[in-house]
Amino acid sequence: MGAAGAGAAAIAGERRQLINVAYRLLGSLAEAEDAVQEAYARWYALPRRRRDEILSPGGWLTTVTGRICLDVLGSARARRERYVGAWLPDPLPDRAEWSRVGQGDDPADQMVLDESVAMALLVVLESMTPAERVAFVLHDVFRYPFAEIAGILGRTPAACKQLAASARRRVRGAPGPASAAGGGRAEAVRRVKEAWESKDIAALVDLLDPAAVMTADGGGLVGTVLRPIEGGARIAQYMVAIAVRAPGLELLERSVNGAPGLVARRGGTVMTVASFDVDGDGLITRIWAVRNPEKLRPWLRDG
Repeated sequence: MGAAGAGAAAIAGERRQLINVAYRLLGSLAEAEDAVQEAYARWYALPRRRRDEILSPGGWLTTVTGRICLDVLGSARARRERYVGAWLPDPLPDRAEWSRVGQGDDPADQMVLDESVAMALLVVLESMTPAERVAFVLHDVFRYPFAEIAGILGRTPAACKQLAASARRRVRGAPGPASAAGGGRAEAVRRVKEAWESKDIAALVDLLDPAAVMTADGGGLVGTVLRPIEGGARIAQYMVAIAVRAPGLELLERSVNGAPGLVARRGGTVMTVASFDVDGDGLITRIWAVRNPEKLRPWLRDG
């Protein structure tokens, strides 16, 4: 069926899938939205006759979105070298736990929350080359055939297969993802919340793996540590120092990227969204704290 048969509603219906692809490729909701908007702009810029000739408008839009994301990933490396402090992917709220900001559909409202948006995996994706990331996400996450990915990357299907294999090795070589069951992860995060609220350093130390690492992203817009904090004891001391300096800080248990996390509010404003990795013994191994207000817009009216 061509574009005429598909209709405008069907074309618009591709947006959810495209947003999901673009976010996993870019790690940024704003950049994902921009990429998808650009793909649609290119679609509607085609002459009507050319659009009618395209047998799979969804496939065309995915290919164009993938190419746009590839270009963005290439330029993002230089931008992130200039970024103040650590760069972390945008944290995703659960649709049941947040209020929309503004009018219309926010891109966060389009997201499917599954293992492929876990913060641990998204951080590993940042270590890949742009071509590796595109090949891995499109093939391993969305099951696109290498023949289609080849058209996006401008390489042979065999070369794309090698890129995906290289990306998989990076994933396997990264620190293991959380292995605690869902209830165990939620309980570990709840205990961290209680110890943090009571400013109990000893309790926090007991909940953190001795080799735990905490990474914070303020983007140079708010105060935060510029380098990862290593060691459970140091992290516990830092967390308590934050609580002491910010009286009235309110901690809320929230789903972050589909997993138990915490949201810190002060005066009704969301200040931090934290994601956690928890091992099989219930110890926190990684904390990712996003404080950059530009990345917290979907959370600004949380609760």
